[in-house]
Formats: sequence, C-alpha cells, structure tokens
Amino acid sequence: MQALRRGAPFDLPIKILQFGQGNFMRGFFDWQVDLLNERTGLNAGVVVVRPRGGSASPLLDVQDGLFTTVVRGLDEDGQAVSTCRTISCVQREIDPATMYGDYLALASLPELRFIVSNTTEAGIATNDGDAFDDAPPSSFPAKLARLLFDRYAYFDGDRTKGVVLLPCELIEQNGPALKAAVLYFASLWQLDAGFAAWIESACVFCSTLVDRIVTGYPQDAAAIEAERGYRDQFMVAAEYYYLFVIEGPAALADELKLAGADLNIVLVDDITPYKKRKVGILNGGHTALVPVALLAGLETVGDAVNDAQVGGYLADTLAQEIIPALPLPQDELQQFARDVLLRFRNPYIQHRLASIALNSWSKFAARIAPQLLRYVELHGRLPQRLVLALAATMRLYRGDVIALSDDAATLAWFSRAWADADAGSLTLEQLAQGWLAQEAVWGRDLNAVPGLAHAVATALQDIASQGMRGALQAV
Repeated sequence: MQALRRGAPFDLPIKILQFGQGNFMRGFFDWQVDLLNERTGLNAGVVVVRPRGGSASPLLDVQDGLFTTVVRGLDEDGQAVSTCRTISCVQREIDPATMYGDYLALASLPELRFIVSNTTEAGIATNDGDAFDDAPPSSFPAKLARLLFDRYAYFDGDRTKGVVLLPCELIEQNGPALKAAVLYFASLWQLDAGFAAWIESACVFCSTLVDRIVTGYPQDAAAIEAERGYRDQFMVAAEYYYLFVIEGPAALADELKLAGADLNIVLVDDITPYKKRKVGILNGGHTALVPVALLAGLETVGDAVNDAQVGGYLADTLAQEIIPALPLPQDELQQFARDVLLRFRNPYIQHRLASIALNSWSKFAARIAPQLLRYVELHGRLPQRLVLALAATMRLYRGDVIALSDDAATLAWFSRAWADADAGSLTLEQLAQGWLAQEAVWGRDLNAVPGLAHAVATALQDIASQGMRGALQAV
C-alpha cells in the first residue's frame, strides 16, 4: 500500500504560520482551514513550525503535508456519525532546530497574515537567557519575537504587513499574554523602538477559546487505511463537536471568510461568557460527575452518562444547580448542556474517569465552587448535588478507590485526616470543617457558608452507610 502523497503540485499561498504540529492542531485548526478553503475560497496555505525543535519524529513533509482527520461522535440528533477527510492545507513543516534559515525566511512571505499557536499552557513564558542571535532561541515567544522583528525590518515597518495572532494555549487572556511576551523580548534585546510601535499598531493579538477532544492516532487505523487505499502515519481522530471562539475586531470575519462557511467559529467582542459557559458546564460537569461515578463503581464517562442513576444525577446537576448559577442566557446554556451530554455519550471515545480525577481539588475550586457559592447567593440554600459532589471528592481522597495524583500537601492532609476519622479521633463534620478552611485551595474559608460543613458531613455519612448509590437517592 502506498503512503499518502499529493497527486498535484502545491498551489496554496502561505497565509498562515502554525506553531505546533500535534494532534490537536491537526484535528482542530487545520481541519477548519481545509473546510474554509473548500467552502469559501479562503485559499490559505499553512506552514507548520515545531515550537520545540530537535524531535526525531518525521516531518509532515514525508506525506507532502497531507493527513487524514477522522471525525466521530453523536450529531445534534444523537445519531452516530463517522467521516474521514484528507487535509491538504498544510504545505510544509519546519523544525527551527535544523532549518533555522528556512524558518526566518517565513518573515518575508508577502501574503502571511495569521499566526496560530498551541505550545501547551507553559509555552507562553519568558526568560532572560534567550538571545536575539540564538539560532534558534529556546522559547516560543522568543522565536516569534525574532520572526516578527525580521518581518518588520524586511518590509521597512509597513503596517499592512502586520499579522493577526491566534494563540490557542489554555491560559487566561492568551492574546495579551503572548503580546506581553513578545514585547518583553523586544525590550530585553533592545530592539529598534519602531518595532514595538509596529507590534502595537500593525499586529492584532486575539484571545481565543478552543474546544474539541482530539484523541490522536485511531486504534482502527489499519482498517481505515485499507478502506481509503493509502498508509497515513499522521492520521488523527477527533470528536464530532468543536468550537473556536475568537475575541477580535469584526473585520476578521471578512478576512477569514466566515460568512457561509457553516463552521462553529465565533467572532466576539468579549470571550468571557464563553469561558464561563465552558468552565461551568463542560468542565464543571466532568468535575461533578467523576467522584460520584467512581464511587458508584463506573469506569468511563460514557458508562456514567448512560447509567440511569448517575447520568440522571449529572443531568439534574447541570439543569438545576449549575446552569441557574451562570449569569448567561438560559436558553443558550441549556443548548450547550445538551451538546455536552451528547459529547459525554460519544461511543467512539473511552474517557476513563480515573484519568480525569487528576488534581481534582484545583479543578473543583475553579469549576464548581463558584457555582456553589453563586447558587447560595441566589437561592439562600445549598445546592444538594454540588454538595454531594464535594463530599464524594473528599471520600475519593481517602485513597482506597483509585490511585490519586495531586500536590503533596493535599495528599498528606487527607492521609492524616482520614486516618484520624477512621480511628474515631475526628468526626466527619470536623473533617469537613478542616478541609473547607483551606484558604490556599478555596481562596477563602468556606466554613463561612452557613450549613455547608454539616451538609458535607451528612453526605459523607450517607456515602459511608448507604454507598454512593444510596446517597444519590437521598438527593
């Protein structure tokens, strides 16, 4: 069987520079660019740059930049769908560690307009060790600053040669964060003052929100290759759902040719509501579900959502306790919740609950605690299901259900507290009070919430005496 290769020459102008060659960018961003090229005539070629060079893995060039995206999941009607698409927008891949000259040459491309990145949460960071003349600098922002300076210099500060930056790293305000990092290196390297002015006036740093589960190389790749008639070492599988939110000027809609694209790409003035929706419903749903489902003897998200009792608990938690606490249009939230439940039911993804349980308390504090407090503020009473999720997470940290992974101080606290509770020297209410008092976790002492410690202790007692399913019946 032949490897996947192009049957026609490369013919797309390079309009997009992409830092990051991993599964997510190929199954999310490149897939969308390919559809924009087909549906709207965006006519955009992509050059992929490895943000951390020196890897021994082959470049996309061995397949002429081509790869297959397999999209699987439940559609809006709950029907299983599976489609394959050969992505052809990527024109080449560059490793700056061995191709630094080729990398810097990208600065002079006349039609380059967009720079997108996904370099992990730690990718947008500065240091004092990267030098202007390093070939290449080690950090992503330093590489980017050097490229942008070369573009500024090559085009003699022409403002029409500025670029739009779309960082996809999962950090707050990723656009301003990347801009600050670039300007940091401009200052560190004492570059021409006109360069900083060009960055401010000619370049647009957009914050973004990205949402799609991309699982990577599919287990049934051999069967897909046999059906399609070629070998593809870069094949990538993704879920049906996706969302790309860009906080930027309205003119970007025309530049990206979004009209008529029929893609879930949203251009907004303020990305905050979308982040709150995702954190509260998608991430919060996961966080509320995991400890309850694990203690109920389930292993995957799909098992949990399809379980009549546990799935019902999740649906009721979203509808009655999380959505009412979000300051957003309720009809939009309810539709998003329906989409989330379809995603959780995706039969093509086996998402293990134990893997989602990593570092549960930082997730709980960010995703659930704000909704719990908001619910109390709005209704003057505690949300029973979120309280149960809190108690179930505490019970999970007794350490006898799954192997726990969290910071050492948290694990040590629960080890001591549960040992004391099991020995009878600490009541369950004292256990709850002790954990709710951890201001380093919660940002405040949650014992100030009336009745919370007692309600958590009651739920812990229900779990101990009736099991998780018995405790579910109580709410």
